[in-house]
Amino acid sequence: MMTEFLQPPFMQRALLAAVLVGVIAPAVGIYLVQRRQALMGDGIGHIAMTGVGLGFLLSTSPVWMATAVAVVGSVVMELVRWYGRTRGDIALAMLFYGGMAGGVLLINLSDTGSNANLTSYLFGSLSTVSSEDITAICLLAAFVLLVTLGLRRQLFAVSQDEEFARVTGLPVRALNLLIAVTAAVTVTVAMRVVGLLLVSALMVVPVAAAQQISKSFKVTFVLSVVIGTAVTLAGTVTSYYQDVPPGATIVLLAIGVFVALTLLAAPLAARRARRSETATAQCTLEGKAPDVPASRPASDDVRV
Repeated sequence: MMTEFLQPPFMQRALLAAVLVGVIAPAVGIYLVQRRQALMGDGIGHIAMTGVGLGFLLSTSPVWMATAVAVVGSVVMELVRWYGRTRGDIALAMLFYGGMAGGVLLINLSDTGSNANLTSYLFGSLSTVSSEDITAICLLAAFVLLVTLGLRRQLFAVSQDEEFARVTGLPVRALNLLIAVTAAVTVTVAMRVVGLLLVSALMVVPVAAAQQISKSFKVTFVLSVVIGTAVTLAGTVTSYYQDVPPGATIVLLAIGVFVALTLLAAPLAARRARRSETATAQCTLEGKAPDVPASRPASDDVRV
C-alpha cells in the first residue's frame, strides 16, 4: 500500500515533526539570508549540543534543555557581535566548538547517554521522536510562526537595512536579538528531524532555491516554505523505505531542488535580459528617429 508508511506511530510523529520543521526553518532562514548570516544556524547547532548533553546528564528533556542553552548562546553571539573586543569570528568559533565539545563530553558522562544518542541528535533519527518531543516541537514551532509572521515587516526592515530601520524608530537591537532567539528555537525544533549538524542547510537552501525564480520577499517566503515542507516530507518517507539517515536525505533533496531551479532560472533570466535590451533599444531608436535622416543608419547618431 502507498500509505503503509503512515501506519507506524513513530512515522506519524516523524511526519508531523517534518512538516513543522519544513515550515519554520525557511521562515526563519529568510531573515538570516537577508542579514548575510547564513551560517548562524550551524553555530547555534553546535552550542545546542551542550544542552542535549545536559539533558541526558540531568535526566531531563534534551529538547527543552537544548532550547534553553541555544537561546542563551544566541544572545551571547549577538553580544559578542556588538561589544566583543576579540575578533568576532574568533570569539564565535570558540563558542561554537566549545558547545559541541561540551555536549559530547556531557553525553558520555551521563548514565543514559550513548554514541547512538549522540548520532541521533547530530544527524536526526525517525525512530527516536517521542510524544514528549512532539509536544515540545509543536509549542516551539508555534512561537516561531508567531514571530516570523506577526513581525514580518519589522524583521524584514531590520534584516534589509539596519540604519534605515533605526531611523524609522524600530528597536533594532531588540529585533536582532529576537531573530537570533527565534533561530535558536528553530534549531532545537529541527534537530530531531535533520540533526544539529545539518539544520542550518534546511534554513538556508530552500530560501536560496526560491530566490532563483523570485525577486519578491513575499513570494520568496512562500516558495521557500513550500520547498522546505516538500523536501522534509519526501526525505522522511525516503528514509523510511530506504533506511537512510533522514537529515542527509532531506538536505540532499533540498540541494537538488536548488540546482534544478538554478538551471531553470538561468535561461529564463537570459531571455528576460534580451527582451529588456531589445525593448530599450527600440525605445531609444524611436526617440531619436525624427532627428536621423532616412538615408543614414540610425546607429551613427544613437548613443547608448
